[in-house]
Amino acid sequence: MMRTATTVEGGSRETVEFACEAEKLGLDVCWVAEAWGADAVSVLGHLAARTDRMLLGSGVLQVGTRTPVAIAQAALTLADLSDGRFLLGLGPSGPQVVEGLHGVPFARPLTRVRETVDVVRRVLAGEKVAYSGETVRIPLPGGEGRPMRVSAAANPDIPLYLAALSPKLLELTGEIADGWLGTSFVPEGAGAYFTPLDAGLARSGRQRRDLDVCQGAEVAFAVDEDELRRMTADRRKGLAFSLGGMGSASTNFYNDAYSRQGWADVAAAVRERWQAGDRDGAAELVTDDMVLGTTLIGTEDVVRERLRVWRAAGVDTVRLYPAGDTLDERLTTLARAIELVRSG
Repeated sequence: MMRTATTVEGGSRETVEFACEAEKLGLDVCWVAEAWGADAVSVLGHLAARTDRMLLGSGVLQVGTRTPVAIAQAALTLADLSDGRFLLGLGPSGPQVVEGLHGVPFARPLTRVRETVDVVRRVLAGEKVAYSGETVRIPLPGGEGRPMRVSAAANPDIPLYLAALSPKLLELTGEIADGWLGTSFVPEGAGAYFTPLDAGLARSGRQRRDLDVCQGAEVAFAVDEDELRRMTADRRKGLAFSLGGMGSASTNFYNDAYSRQGWADVAAAVRERWQAGDRDGAAELVTDDMVLGTTLIGTEDVVRERLRVWRAAGVDTVRLYPAGDTLDERLTTLARAIELVRSG
């Protein structure tokens, strides 16, 4: 049976209440996002004290905005506070956030992710840190520092997930991670993701069953086909933002992901219009099948069938983003979706 998960973002009381109520509904995993709003670590620490059963994950901490040792220290602390319920999710983010907000170079993200994971795992294992990589050097060369180990107790078993969309990072995920946090996933085009992912798994002598495939999608229930058409139209602008605004004019991992799954021409046209400032025009280019292919939107029967397709495609954990204008509406949607997952 697939596990159920959700992602929350922000540090508001409503965010915390949603997560706590989601646990009561039987949710298996709650990921806490960190984009350009609230940090994830403080929210996770609070949720560790407010929840008892479900797993808590960073979805994701942005590599490069913290040192690898700081990431490992946070992971050790959160695993201890949550009594072993913590999952460490990392991702490279993109130049818009890393360079534009944090002022940190985005150069060589693949190397930075590999080296960060290497150092994090050494710290989690209780080792002294002495590392001379291309993006990470500890201790600082030419300085007065000596190799050290953190004083917290070792915990090498903290599961490590990578958020990946590009083929090279997918290969790396298969090679070194315990789980994959994916998005923009079309099960009918899953080969665009699984081919590089499986290549990385083979490189490390593993198989797909050794990796938790965790995919996310909005879930919303329509009463009938007319409502479904309205819901689909309402979501075109959000997808246009992902294709045209999530990144720079030359770097957009979401655009690349949709392109590899069969929508290269449309994705390029949407980005061109969005970057030119024509947001409405960009949204008009987004097709219904682009929206429905990467979401769990429809009547209850449609959503149930799409969940079966996701399961058959190889998804182990479905990360649900429940629709709703209020907290109660979102929880109601989430409860219906969890029940559909459980019923198979």
